[in-house]
Amino acid sequence: MPEEISEHVCGIESKPREKNFSRRGESGNSKFFSAKKSDGLWPLKILAVIGLSLSAYLSWHFLTGRALIGCGVTNSCDEILNSRWSSVGGILPVSGLAAGIYLAVFAASFSLGAATPFPVRRLAWRAMLVMAGVVAGSAVWFIIVQKFFIKSFCPYCMAAHVNGLLLAVFVVWRAQQQVGDNSRRLISFFPVTGLTFAGLALAATLAVCQASIAPRAVFRGGESREILPAIDTHDAPLVGSPDAPVVVHLLFDYKCPHCQQLHFLLDEAIRRYDGKLAFVLCPTPLNTQCNPYIPRDVNEFNGSCELAKIALAVWRAKRDAFPIFDQWMFSLDSGDRWHPRSLDVAKAKAVELVGQPKFDAALADAWVAQYLQTCIQIYGKTMHGGNNAVPKLVFGTRWVIPEPNDAGELVSILQNSLAVPKP
Repeated sequence: MPEEISEHVCGIESKPREKNFSRRGESGNSKFFSAKKSDGLWPLKILAVIGLSLSAYLSWHFLTGRALIGCGVTNSCDEILNSRWSSVGGILPVSGLAAGIYLAVFAASFSLGAATPFPVRRLAWRAMLVMAGVVAGSAVWFIIVQKFFIKSFCPYCMAAHVNGLLLAVFVVWRAQQQVGDNSRRLISFFPVTGLTFAGLALAATLAVCQASIAPRAVFRGGESREILPAIDTHDAPLVGSPDAPVVVHLLFDYKCPHCQQLHFLLDEAIRRYDGKLAFVLCPTPLNTQCNPYIPRDVNEFNGSCELAKIALAVWRAKRDAFPIFDQWMFSLDSGDRWHPRSLDVAKAKAVELVGQPKFDAALADAWVAQYLQTCIQIYGKTMHGGNNAVPKLVFGTRWVIPEPNDAGELVSILQNSLAVPKP
């Protein structure tokens, strides 16, 4: 009997113990999932993914040269992304650095929650604060660059900068919430500020490197595998002598700001070559109305085809008047920023220089359309890999998309990138 009672008692006691054990397990799991849900780090992950996506897209543009969605080939987006400030020394794209930071932020965000071991979580928060400082400092720096240096804003860049500032604010705010845990402090107040300022110092270092390291003077370059159409220098608009032994073709658009800057370096480059260099001017409108190699139209280049035809009509009607008209098209009327001429103003200037009858006759001349298509064919045969920007210099089968700051850099591009013989 004692044995039966003992077994019965043991049986009664064993069931509640098993039930209590199950409840403790359920309670432990619920706490685990509750901790994961209450971490509240999903905004950080979303901001990191957005920043990574934007930075990767801008890096793709830097590597391929293709136009961004909603942006033209040479509008404000392109002006900023092709400027010296888009890279460090013209080699390392800042968008690529940003993509790496955002990827690290996204990876580290999975180690910030309460389910992560304490040492790993503390290390992740410290790294996150440094990266937040880098992101915030870089965003402020590039907003300053766009506002005061380039004086133009890129929507994609600004979206990335605002996203970065929001991410930095969120990280610092959440890090401050960890300070109050005195029992086992995850991070104290001074490391929060100190690590953030360390990140800001790294962003300042990037700014100093960008300002001090001279960028490359060639944005893109390559060689055409096709035979390019020939142009008779005695029957084409050009800067320099038609009998110069060295002739370089310049593809440009009368609405392109980079083309405007390059135009005023041509005379000095010719002078340094002692007149042995000439530039054939090849209007290349970035507009589908006359250029089949342009994937889509953008507002910045509306009317480009008509402007090119007006300029060629001036050349056809009165060659002596063309240099005046060409310089006027790229001249600065007032202020510190150039604005393209409108169709009505350009046509009025052309009529003023050559007269209405001669202008009308030249505009109807078949040579105008023929020469324009020849220039566009050269453009199409030198746009491999999506490099469809202008201005573009072509010598033989070689071509470059230059970014010279002065005539000396332009001469260096001609000799080193295009293999133009030295004078």
